[in-house]
Amino acid sequence: MSANVVTSDPEILGGTPVFIGTRVPVAVLFENLADGLTLDEILDSYPTLTREKALAALQQAESLLELKKAA
Repeated sequence: MSANVVTSDPEILGGTPVFIGTRVPVAVLFENLADGLTLDEILDSYPTLTREKALAALQQAESLLELKKAA
């Protein structure tokens, strides 16, 4: 599994999980994808979010879902 790219700090957006080094909530990625936006469109809207961090978060979510499915 890739390195963690998410952090939660009460001093940053009240503890909302964000991408490390940004103030971009992780939920933004999933909400925008669910709304039909492409990854490039999301990255254009959030310049502090890198493709690598977004892809790592998606890979982590996939791994967690696979673990849950296997249980």
